[in-house]
Amino acid sequence: MNTVKLNVNGKEHELPLIEGTEGEKAIEISGLRSSTGLITSDTGYKSTGSTKSAITYLDGENGILRYRGYPIEQLAEKSTFLEVAYLLVYGNLPGKVELDDFVSKITRHTLIHEDMKKFYEGYPAKAHPMGVLASMISALSTFYPEAQKSDLDPEEVDTTIRRLIAKISTIAAWSYKKSQGFPVMYPQNRLNYCDNFLYMMFAQPTEDYEVNPVVSRALDTLLILHADHEQNCSASTVRMAGSSHASLYAAISSGVCALWGPLHGGANQQVLEMLEQIRKEGSDVKMMVERAKDKSSSFRLMGFGHRVYKNFDPRANIIKKVCDEVLEELGTDDPLLDIAKSLEEAALSDSYFVERNLYPNVDFYSGILYRAIGIPTEMFTVMFALGRLPGWIAQWKEMRDNNEPISRPRQIYVGHTKRDYVELSNRG
Repeated sequence: MNTVKLNVNGKEHELPLIEGTEGEKAIEISGLRSSTGLITSDTGYKSTGSTKSAITYLDGENGILRYRGYPIEQLAEKSTFLEVAYLLVYGNLPGKVELDDFVSKITRHTLIHEDMKKFYEGYPAKAHPMGVLASMISALSTFYPEAQKSDLDPEEVDTTIRRLIAKISTIAAWSYKKSQGFPVMYPQNRLNYCDNFLYMMFAQPTEDYEVNPVVSRALDTLLILHADHEQNCSASTVRMAGSSHASLYAAISSGVCALWGPLHGGANQQVLEMLEQIRKEGSDVKMMVERAKDKSSSFRLMGFGHRVYKNFDPRANIIKKVCDEVLEELGTDDPLLDIAKSLEEAALSDSYFVERNLYPNVDFYSGILYRAIGIPTEMFTVMFALGRLPGWIAQWKEMRDNNEPISRPRQIYVGHTKRDYVELSNRG
């Protein structure tokens, strides 16, 4: 085994050097404190590998994203969201019998308990759908207490996984319906996963609703693109919560809360808010592009560049094509969408952005796509959670299957040293 040497106060310590299947190298420091008395400091864990994972490979320098070894480009073109969900959770693409069984069991679990409908009545009319989603997922654990067991039966785990993938779409759609004051629409077992979600979102009891296949396929593709993204904030949160042997419902609820933050899952919502700002200020795209290049300006182009992908976001090329197909199919007349297209064209032809690899990312196009479909801005992060669920489940399952220990980061204490208590009467 290769090692690296660490010299501490003249004493040499050897640490193992480990390598992943794609050549990524890491220094194994789990025994560092016991051998040296030292810990490492890495705020935000930017240079720390918290686990060994076989789920997703991400190479930000070269714009590569693979689920279980399969390129995202192939999966987006040839697969379906539920097939990708099976791949992420169980490690391999399913055979026809396996996939049919997986889809069938998910379809049979889409209903939620009637008592849960009463919960929706207790939320304020304008409750944010992400808050509703997180609390309703957590509430599922009270209806299925067997999922709380620490020593989990594999069949029970599989049932919980299928149940959660099925019910999250109903919970999400109903949270939107309730926020609008509309009656909820019950899931239809005759429809596929995305058709069923669109039906529950947009159908009304008094009218016939037919799902547009172009829109449904676009949604399916977008869910695939969001299905997992390695050890990001929410995935790490799910693993950390699950490491205490919290139930899958509790762990996923914690992931939803982490995703809710604007620095994580709120990027596509920020894109629409930026477009709205441009519209309010006169829709002068060229002027706003110049403002974005001015470091003294507070205006920023949202949805361009990526903190992980230093060259280009491989998902962006895929969703751009899908977005164009949907806009052409729907013939949507929307000033914000017109601004978005103009902004995309202006930025892609500007050397400032091209030289810095500030290309539109998946959040830019997903925000445009969701708006074209008719999904309101406050539901954007919910849609992100809907797609990310299989990845979260896979992360939780891998962590439990590997018997990983409870997460317990260390810290560097920088507070007061010992102080003696001072009576209240003696404090100035």
